[in-house]
Amino acid sequence: MNGRLREPLRLSGGEWIVSFTTLGDAGKLYDRLKDFDVDVEIKKHNPQRSKDANAMCWAMCTDIGNAIIPPVPKEEVYRRAIREVGEYEPLPIREDAVETFQRRWAAKGTGWFAEVIDDSKLPGYKLVFAYYGSSTYDTASMSRLIDFLKQDMENMGLSIPASKEQEEALKAWEAKASCRKSENAS
Repeated sequence: MNGRLREPLRLSGGEWIVSFTTLGDAGKLYDRLKDFDVDVEIKKHNPQRSKDANAMCWAMCTDIGNAIIPPVPKEEVYRRAIREVGEYEPLPIREDAVETFQRRWAAKGTGWFAEVIDDSKLPGYKLVFAYYGSSTYDTASMSRLIDFLKQDMENMGLSIPASKEQEEALKAWEAKASCRKSENAS
């Protein structure tokens, strides 16, 4: 649920009352949890990437994959881009559990994969990078992924965008990215 913090109120016993406004209906949540202690996490909101950005990403992966000789599947191009600029967790995993972890991690989606990087400092363990698929990316992370693919297309001499749909998606993406950059600068 997204919201905006309001002025906190300090009580005489040293406790704080922190309130915020939301656009979502918090009444049902309050009714369900009012009699319990709850865990609270407040962090800056980062909007998730748009469906336009996702469509553009896949169209670019398709174009790049088709331009490679011999052609490669768009999923391979996507995973390579995730590997180069994506987000991952470095994890020590017991040697005998690596294959099971990789299989279960990959079941989450196309961009979810885990690679053994080296032996871990822990005896009997491997260092594994577990990459997250772009479905978890916020707009900044998705922007890095799209910029990487765009650079790949330029390096290959491919026109960006290759279709009217990509052109519209790219214009919309660049307009949103420009707004975000100006918001972050202020």
